[in-house]
Amino acid sequence: MRRRREKKRRPPFPLPHALVLLPTPHGWRYSLLDVRSGMTCGALPDVPAEADPRKARAAAARMVTQLVRQFHQTDVDVVWEPPHDDRSWTAQVRVLGGAGKESQP
Repeated sequence: MRRRREKKRRPPFPLPHALVLLPTPHGWRYSLLDVRSGMTCGALPDVPAEADPRKARAAAARMVTQLVRQFHQTDVDVVWEPPHDDRSWTAQVRVLGGAGKESQP
């Protein structure tokens, strides 16, 4: 009798490397760009449209770090770039403590 080889389960998404945050009349929206050039978009839950941008950035960073920790067992840091205007914010997502499970660009 042969043993079945167990396949390693891949996380449902690759490691993110960038984050974009946008305010809209209906709430704060985000886009996560991953290391394979894919994109995941959505709305920040529990962050009202009129929330201060600092609170929205903190909520977005918290969401990303929790998702990466849960699905990749890796810690990341979200580093916000200086804003060019008051309508969007971008950040780099950096793996802490060495290389992650997937290579970063």
